[in-house]
Amino acid sequence: MENAWIKIIAKKIKLMNKVDVLLGLQWGDEGKGKIVDVLSKKYDIIARFQGGPNAGHTLEFDGIKHVLHTIPSGIFNAGVTNLIGNGVVIDPIIFRKEIESIDKLNIETSELLISKKAHLILPTHKMLDKASEIAKGKNKIGSTLKGIGPTYMDKTGRNGLRVGDINSKNFEDKYNKLKEKHITLLKFYSFEESIDELEKEWFESIETIRKFKLIDSEQFLYNQLIDDRSVLAEGAQGSLLDIDFGSYPFVTSSNTIAAGACTGLGVAPNKIGEVFGIFKAYCTRVGSGPFPTELFDSTGEEIQKVGNEFGATTGRSRRCGWLDIPALKYAIKINGVTQLMMMKADVLSMLEKIRICTHYIHNDIKLDYIPYDTSGGDFTCIYKDIPSWQKDLTQLSSYEDSPFELKEYVNLLEQILELPIKIVSVGPDRKQTLFR
Repeated sequence: MENAWIKIIAKKIKLMNKVDVLLGLQWGDEGKGKIVDVLSKKYDIIARFQGGPNAGHTLEFDGIKHVLHTIPSGIFNAGVTNLIGNGVVIDPIIFRKEIESIDKLNIETSELLISKKAHLILPTHKMLDKASEIAKGKNKIGSTLKGIGPTYMDKTGRNGLRVGDINSKNFEDKYNKLKEKHITLLKFYSFEESIDELEKEWFESIETIRKFKLIDSEQFLYNQLIDDRSVLAEGAQGSLLDIDFGSYPFVTSSNTIAAGACTGLGVAPNKIGEVFGIFKAYCTRVGSGPFPTELFDSTGEEIQKVGNEFGATTGRSRRCGWLDIPALKYAIKINGVTQLMMMKADVLSMLEKIRICTHYIHNDIKLDYIPYDTSGGDFTCIYKDIPSWQKDLTQLSSYEDSPFELKEYVNLLEQILELPIKIVSVGPDRKQTLFR
């Protein structure tokens, strides 16, 4: 009898569905929100696995633009369960405003689940973030000042406040203990800001979180996979902002790569299925940090203008540059990407010529990968010039109807990257998505 039971369990585990992962391969802002929204209909569950409200996932449909910061991008698709995983850090105030905005559209949010193990951003976390960035002066990281870094620091320092704590009897005691620690730290900075109004709004917003189902998300996902339900893990920011493998120290405070889906959701590595890697047909970056292919001329300004390259979260202008193949290959390798999706092909239509960086020259050595330090020593890029399509792509409904030059560009990238490009995006709307 015992052996029969073991065989049944083994069979169930073997037949478990796998979690597909969708993430950005550059410095964020690749268009992940749009693609998650497009793919949501194929999945039962969309699970956000890391980051916080420093992310801005933009979706556009029916002529209306929507920006999500914490809530997974499947929220606009009926019948899809959305999960905020344990790897996410949540600002209750921003979360409440997102919910209020979605409620105005009569969108059902009852299927939104929140992991009890997700950490909370306190008002003093944001104060510490601002104080630290001001103190850095010219060496500032380019933080969004949302309190993300300090929250993750408390998480790893074992001081953090978690979503599950809000229903404990000593919740306010835990909150006050962490707040006092932060106030002590703030005394080391020349920084003053009143916490009273922020704190009042923060506790009011905690009541919004209490209205949702707070769950042990790792157990929930395990059971859902056994029950043959499909899961898409949604990443935030981009691979080149990963805390370990990004352009440190100009990075975010979490693991943005595919491995982050395992720790950010409690999913075993052997349960990861497809890894969808999203990249722009060019490169952008918000804030400080190395950017080998950055353009400082009128072409860069034109790409920024036509591509509307301004941060969805901060409104800051994005630096623009040519597609960086060594960086893209690097991101593909560390993520184990199985399929690619190219965004914003329409933006390059106004150019006569497109360039891609194929290699770097670093201290007289030719490289096809990112070295430890791209800012030190002699560093230059080798470029390949490619004709642009110079045609409006935004009205296309089929990839087969796209210009010859665009097809050549896609084919060339597939050869270099040795992966299929399954989607080409030709505009911000969910309808402007070409499947190959």
